Amino acid sequence: MCDESLEILYQDEHLVAVNKPSGLLVHRSMIDKHETRFALQMVRNQVGQHVYPVHRLDKPTSGVLLFALNPDIAKQVGEQFAAHTIEKTYLAVVRGFTDESGIIDYALKEELDKKSDKQAKQDKAPQDAVTHYKRLATVELDESVGRYKTSRYSLVRLIPKTGRKHQLRRHFKHIFHPIVGDTTHGDGKHNQMFREKMNCHRLLLAATSLSFEHPVSQERINIAAGLDDVFLDALQRLHWSDKV
Repeated sequence: MCDESLEILYQDEHLVAVNKPSGLLVHRSMIDKHETRFALQMVRNQVGQHVYPVHRLDKPTSGVLLFALNPDIAKQVGEQFAAHTIEKTYLAVVRGFTDESGIIDYALKEELDKKSDKQAKQDKAPQDAVTHYKRLATVELDESVGRYKTSRYSLVRLIPKTGRKHQLRRHFKHIFHPIVGDTTHGDGKHNQMFREKMNCHRLLLAATSLSFEHPVSQERINIAAGLDDVFLDALQRLHWSDKV
């Protein structure tokens, strides 16, 4: 594991941001006991000091992941996340043709895991959750999926205004445009088509940018992450290479 490294997108004496690959956990989890690779340990080994996560990305989601280099900075940045003053942008491929733009305002009940959330309150009320989105492109393929002779997809830019667990995946399921590759909240038939026809075995959701106020300098910091080869290949096959 010592030989592995992550792409560092930003680093100073207070913060470090990396481009997390799809399939990598941020830190140890009861849910994935068999996993031995974690972004937190890999970044710690790269920078040679303890790092403190200030937010998380789902295991199958790739993109900008920010760590603080001391607990005080972690607390300050965490407060920005809690106040929803940090701007996060994602890119996703979803089933069907979405509206040109929209706001999904749909409260989400907290998803609890049977193993890791045994002590958590089981009857919490749904939490406010808001996602803005803009459609960037559409395509209709001559691929029969289910009872339809063709299959339709949209490329969308997502801007979550809140940070609920699996918010983007659950919100797009709610509006009947599930994200391609989502094995929990998605459409199995379309996921299978992408695996078989496009050799795409990942969730097509990536955190492409993060913008926030630096807790020390008060400068606006903008961090961007590129897409991996699998995501880029999927976009090329969908004739969207010029859209990102």
